[in-house]
Amino acid sequence: MTEPTRATAAGPNGSATWLGLDGARVLVLGAGGIGAECVRGYLGAGAVVTAVDRDPDRLDALPSGLDGTPPHTITADLTEPDTGPAVVRKAVETMGGLDVLLHCIGVNDRRPVLEFTEADWERVLRTNLFTAFGAAREAGRHMIGAGRGRIVFLSSVSGHLAHRKHGPYAASKGGMNQLMRVMAAEWACHGVTVNAVAPGYVETPLTAAYLAQPGVHDELVRQVPAGRLGTAAEVVGPILFLSSPHAAFMTGHIMYVDGGRTLV
Repeated sequence: MTEPTRATAAGPNGSATWLGLDGARVLVLGAGGIGAECVRGYLGAGAVVTAVDRDPDRLDALPSGLDGTPPHTITADLTEPDTGPAVVRKAVETMGGLDVLLHCIGVNDRRPVLEFTEADWERVLRTNLFTAFGAAREAGRHMIGAGRGRIVFLSSVSGHLAHRKHGPYAASKGGMNQLMRVMAAEWACHGVTVNAVAPGYVETPLTAAYLAQPGVHDELVRQVPAGRLGTAAEVVGPILFLSSPHAAFMTGHIMYVDGGRTLV
């Protein structure tokens, strides 16, 4: 089997209508690595997409849809207080509503716990967890009013495993998982599902420098039963599924996309 190199939502006949995302209004927070591939996947499924990132170059590099229409873009730093809710409101206005929110923002700082200051800790938590809370709360408010919606968080196996040198990152992803579960419990009766996709070791432009360090790539591969690292495109399919009508009865779920990493 040839491994996928690009995100695609097309079925066997080249059609993406089976996903049920044609015309869905999707807000993607974070346009690097996996986020960019998700934009590609949503557009391939016929969705209307607004992408948000603080780096305008990332937004400019995003692909267009099958008909050549580019995604809507918003340049914003979601770590700034109240920016997340404002961005959600702007996206709702631009697209005429909101059906799916994908939170794909995250940073890591690989050092032992004893080397972190409180300022370091706050930076990681504010980027990874605070941005998820502010945007998802606002999206949830809109979706509850509409009586339906899908929220997907990009989590990590680090929210479950105790990786060394991942203190604040692991705490942020563990906190995200519990935030997701509470939101799912509170909003299920309103037709709003909240789930997370937790990738294992994935090769992206954002992890390239770390994986290029001597011995790192091979050591990580040895920890994966599948015998290789994942690709950003392989994370997209599960995210699209959780965003679709096919996942209407799934909520509060963490879907591990890790080549078996959490098995060992």
